[in-house]
Amino acid sequence: MILIDSLIEGDMMIFRNAISHIILPASLLGYYSLAYISRMTRSFMLEQLSAEYIVTARVKGMSEWAVVWKHAFGNIKVPLITVIALSYAGLLEGSVLTEIIFSWPGIGKYITISLLSADMNAVMGGTVVVGLVFVLLNIFAELLYKFFDPRAK
Repeated sequence: MILIDSLIEGDMMIFRNAISHIILPASLLGYYSLAYISRMTRSFMLEQLSAEYIVTARVKGMSEWAVVWKHAFGNIKVPLITVIALSYAGLLEGSVLTEIIFSWPGIGKYITISLLSADMNAVMGGTVVVGLVFVLLNIFAELLYKFFDPRAK
């Protein structure tokens, strides 16, 4: 919110300062998610590339690019959407530790401070917000399923 507030106010000095302080925490969370998404994408692609229809497409003389991107990647889009949605939701979990370590204000730090000061109403409110984000991300992933897979109803 510091980034958004500083842009709304037009204070570019605070915005540049906030950007310089968010680079390391954002990189840490991004690399964690990138590793998980890459590992799952590789697993899905290896499974698809060993399927019979891929062998058939290669035997028919299709280029490797067409086989990988049109046939195999098209079939892993739906499970990959689930992985990306859950990975994005997992950023909320990872942000708790990251916000505490880097002393960056956010919902994770708010919930932790509330828990340590025994403010259970704030802890429950924060937990409801995090749970709501998980539910909304799953609903968004379901809507994307319908967009990428016409068989899904």
